[in-house]
Amino acid sequence: MTRRLSYPGVEKTMIRIANGQGFWGDWLEAPVRLIEQGPIDYLVLDYLAEITMSILQKQREADPSLGYARDFPPLIGRIAKRMVERNVRVIANAGGVNPVSCAEAVRKAAPGIKVAVVLGDDVLGRIDEFLGKGYRMADMDTGLPLETIREKIQSANAYIGAFPLAEALSTGAQVVIAGRSTDTALALAPMVHHFGWSDTDWDKLAAGTIAGHIIECGAQCTGGNCQVDWQNIPNMADIGYPIVEAAPDSTFVVTKHPGAGGRVHSDTVKEQLLYELGDPKSYITPDCVADFTSIQLADSGPDRVRVSGIHGRPRPATLKLSISHANGWKATGTLVYSWPQALQKAQAADRIVRQRLEMLGLRFDEIYTEFLGVNACHGPLARPCADPPEVQLRMGVRGQDRKAVDRFTRELIPLVLNGPPGATGFGEGRPLVREIVAYWSALVPREEIRTSVEVLG
Repeated sequence: MTRRLSYPGVEKTMIRIANGQGFWGDWLEAPVRLIEQGPIDYLVLDYLAEITMSILQKQREADPSLGYARDFPPLIGRIAKRMVERNVRVIANAGGVNPVSCAEAVRKAAPGIKVAVVLGDDVLGRIDEFLGKGYRMADMDTGLPLETIREKIQSANAYIGAFPLAEALSTGAQVVIAGRSTDTALALAPMVHHFGWSDTDWDKLAAGTIAGHIIECGAQCTGGNCQVDWQNIPNMADIGYPIVEAAPDSTFVVTKHPGAGGRVHSDTVKEQLLYELGDPKSYITPDCVADFTSIQLADSGPDRVRVSGIHGRPRPATLKLSISHANGWKATGTLVYSWPQALQKAQAADRIVRQRLEMLGLRFDEIYTEFLGVNACHGPLARPCADPPEVQLRMGVRGQDRKAVDRFTRELIPLVLNGPPGATGFGEGRPLVREIVAYWSALVPREEIRTSVEVLG
């Protein structure tokens, strides 16, 4: 059945959608600059990675009022006045595993702002219900059934698409907060809302999805992390974050504010299009399946790339679950060895630690060593570097026995006095033991995920 949102004021004009955060920890000034430096209609902020959900779940377990991206409420407090003046609406997945608390914090930071919250993605409390219905929820990578990790699960969230977010926009909210929405849905939702696209407009939904994919990593499509001519990217200290100028016919232009640093070119856009891409003909989302091979790119002026020709297909019958679970413990420590024979010293230190762990009878799932400055990034493809001026030894272990991992942390620093000469870089002392959080992806029938919208203010 075709679903088309019905609300007053569906427009046919172009809209400008900007993305000011590519992950939780991105540049704090980017959203502020996007609002201050030029006109935009929507500001989308992407805070979530797969591992972030587990971190937020741990925070909520420690404090029921937490579990969201805490940078978000003070940001809204900072930009609220300009949002109202310029009629900019914000859409973010900053809610994490506690979107209602996030919304309440936003209301405290900006009391006059109307906030809508999208609920329904958190299914941690429904895992046994799903298993009872016979859903195997096997890991999409290994094929193992979910029962193998049932007691270790820490968070479970369904990826939701653009239509619940568009429904939240239809309430008139100035800020829309979601939990585990897809990255692409954040930018697609304003197009669905503003242009009145239906949930069977496959080509249009695919175009909006690809627009969202291009800008989801923020400045990664405006010259940041760019391999092509990176030395000549203008003013990266004040790099401009991306803006999509979207038209009702689903064509769009990728650009940035004039005068902002960075560069928008077909080369920078192509690099981002390849980011986290599997089958280019079948980019699967909750909203549609987008065909990246249909994309037509054209440089249409300084810092302007026009995108057109995109085709899509019907959405899948299932939704993906993002599940995190405990998987043991890890610790990683470093030492720096200086010339002469820096590499030989670091290699000797590695052998000594491994031998001492063996002497102690300690067993780990893995012991892993890197030699930064020699081959840590490129491994066997690295150019020969027989006598580097300095080498950082980075050594880590992981295993199920926390005591064993803790004992490893006490074996690295003693090398400063009882190992090879010339060690430095040990000012932080013993490395910390950290819990390993593993990622598990699975599928459930789409109809099992029921979203709702709650409005505050």
